[in-house]
Amino acid sequence: GISEGMVHLLKLRASQINECAFCVRMHARDAIDSGESHDRVALTAAWEESEYFAKKERASFALIEAITLIAEGQVPDSVYSEAARVLDEKEIAAVEWIGIAINAWNRIAIPSRYPVKP
Repeated sequence: GISEGMVHLLKLRASQINECAFCVRMHARDAIDSGESHDRVALTAAWEESEYFAKKERASFALIEAITLIAEGQVPDSVYSEAARVLDEKEIAAVEWIGIAINAWNRIAIPSRYPVKP
């Protein structure tokens, strides 16, 4: 239930928070290659302030951010409640697994010093 482009935007958002340059570049490119607009890619870091994202996408961004920042306050009930209100169980599970996977990859790429050259 999550489009390929949105999957890349979720990975992009987690990678932005984690400051993983290699993954930010990769998922920005992958999102565009899968049909996402340059505007949506550019506004991923400021999704809360834009009207470019639908309710399901906004709930997914909030959930991916909470998963990425889990050590700072777990996944707040308000975030999970909103996700459960607009996403079905499979979509919630998908966002959770996307978060788990990209955070693991960020933690491999960052200390491994993956090169990010123009």
